[in-house]
Amino acid sequence: MSKINIGLIGAGRMGSFHGETIAHRIPEANLYAVSDPFREAADSLLEKLNVEAKVYTDIDDLFQDPNVDAVVNVSPARTHASNIIKAIENNKAIFCEKPMGVTLEEFEAIQKAAEGKNIPVQVGFNRRFEKGFKQAHQEIAAGHLGTPQLLRSNTRDPQLSNAEKIPEWTIFIETLIHDFDALMYLNPGAKPVEVYAKADALIRPDLKEKGFLDTAAVTVTFDNGCIAVVDANFQAVYGYDVRAEVFGSEGMITLGDLNATSMKKYNQDGSNIQTVKYDQDLLFDAYVEELRSFTRSVQTGHQPEVSIADAKWALTLALASVESVKTGGPVKIENLLKG
Repeated sequence: MSKINIGLIGAGRMGSFHGETIAHRIPEANLYAVSDPFREAADSLLEKLNVEAKVYTDIDDLFQDPNVDAVVNVSPARTHASNIIKAIENNKAIFCEKPMGVTLEEFEAIQKAAEGKNIPVQVGFNRRFEKGFKQAHQEIAAGHLGTPQLLRSNTRDPQLSNAEKIPEWTIFIETLIHDFDALMYLNPGAKPVEVYAKADALIRPDLKEKGFLDTAAVTVTFDNGCIAVVDANFQAVYGYDVRAEVFGSEGMITLGDLNATSMKKYNQDGSNIQTVKYDQDLLFDAYVEELRSFTRSVQTGHQPEVSIADAKWALTLALASVESVKTGGPVKIENLLKG
């Protein structure tokens, strides 16, 4: 089977990691082109990777290139939906970093564009490809934990940087959206019915008046009775902290470990454990596996493991959280979806 020619959109931090994965970690994939509005960023990435590829400063040129089989999109979040639609219109499979869109209207447009077309469209919910999360999902789906009753999930970034440039509601739409998807993944078959969220600017209180929030907690109630809590903070000084817990009628599963190694050092001051400080280190294998899975979907024509519907549910919970913070009360998912 021939290699898949992939066009990469975005040569920044995450784009560079995905570019390296395409070029050097997935034998079935070929980094055919890179698009970035700053040509020097694309050139620098290709030099670093020691790869020859086309460079486009206009993404439309990449979408219209007949030799591009699939696209990996790592552009700013507010451009995701339009880029997905362009890919579909040009009959190109697309992997898009989360979120797929930032409004339900954008999802309607994506679903309309994809209707009747067997074009793989996948969102970057990497926790579904982390071995522990995947095994937990399989255990829960098989009924080995009984009925999920309590869920927890958290994302705590190690350091807040450039807070002034972070868009409003990012903590829900771009950070906790991973946790919202984790709740859906770890409570298979259940649907959320109500959301209640609280958020504040505890790290940078000076930015609160500008709409910036850096700390949040959300309670989600599901139709199977399960009660879930997610939380996020942009400055966990001890490391990059991603964990989850599922408590069921017949047992409990815990997930996540921010220890860098199994080593624990003991001395006169007590004990010490080194922790992971970077998302690409903590979730390295999951980041690679999600692109490997996407490549298989392109080769086989099968739909990806993570669907447009999955991405929509996660955004729905994020938008419900935003509405809850605005109103100060719980939000019924049914009312939100009715618009």
